[in-house]
Amino acid sequence: MGRKKAAISGQLADVDLRLLRVFRSVVEAGGFSAAEIQLNLANSTISNYIADLEKRLDMRLCERGRAGFSVTHQGQAVYDATLELLSAVDQFRNRVNQSHNRIFGQLHIGFAEHMLGAHNSSIVTALNRFADKAPDVRVQITTMSSDDVTTAVLEKQVDIGITVLPHAFPELDTLALFEEQMQLYCGAGHPLFDRTRLVTKEELLEHKFVESPRLMPGREIHPDMRHWNKQAKAHHQEARATLILSGHYLGFLPTHVVQNWGLDKDVRPLMPDEYGYSNTFAAVWRKKHANEVIINAFTQCLQESLLVNLSRKM
Repeated sequence: MGRKKAAISGQLADVDLRLLRVFRSVVEAGGFSAAEIQLNLANSTISNYIADLEKRLDMRLCERGRAGFSVTHQGQAVYDATLELLSAVDQFRNRVNQSHNRIFGQLHIGFAEHMLGAHNSSIVTALNRFADKAPDVRVQITTMSSDDVTTAVLEKQVDIGITVLPHAFPELDTLALFEEQMQLYCGAGHPLFDRTRLVTKEELLEHKFVESPRLMPGREIHPDMRHWNKQAKAHHQEARATLILSGHYLGFLPTHVVQNWGLDKDVRPLMPDEYGYSNTFAAVWRKKHANEVIINAFTQCLQESLLVNLSRKM
């Protein structure tokens, strides 16, 4: 039988900070299973960490079971205190970083899915420069949907996001990186796939669409899209491509994804001049952030990589 761990008293140990970081991730993810990918830990390990923290604090932090995950009143108080504590730790690290030429800490980047398929040069160059500039910084990259990246940045779950902003946010700084071309596609087996004559706007109204972020109410990029019959929803590109390939739905995909996945013969673009559009990917980060020294170092590397890539094209 192991020795019983003492509850947190006058001093915090490294293990306490580690357990509190796990607890923060679980709360922000909305449960143990949802936090597995972000923490790169098994569900059972996360459960053991939270149980250990509850023993050390001598309180119940969250409820988990068939009814779902929820944070207790005490758990909410600990979560709020954890945010203040970890922010203070980051501020301390920033001050230490500023006192010498070495940078320590962690950089968590949120990437929109499949972004690197065609536009990896500026990001890879920036990561290369950053690794040379800050070799002691631990880098974590999480891939998610475009909208989820924005939310993660706003809620301080990641330090920097690489995504397409749905609109401007006063809390965020941005750095434009590259463009992505989007087209409306139908899959083999769809009535419009083998059409030899031009497809009309009126005909599109007779078919089903899969909703993507830019087809959500109020975010349509063309007034005609407000009248389209959106019978399915898939905000992740792989899921959307699957529905389009079924031959029953029309939907938008990036042209580079279609090419990289070898789908050129399986899908057909429809009315590209009328409904094709481009997305502007940008690096986004909060204007005020406790991890600003590391964020500023990486965004500087991004700016330098953009200049390098621009000079190569000239």
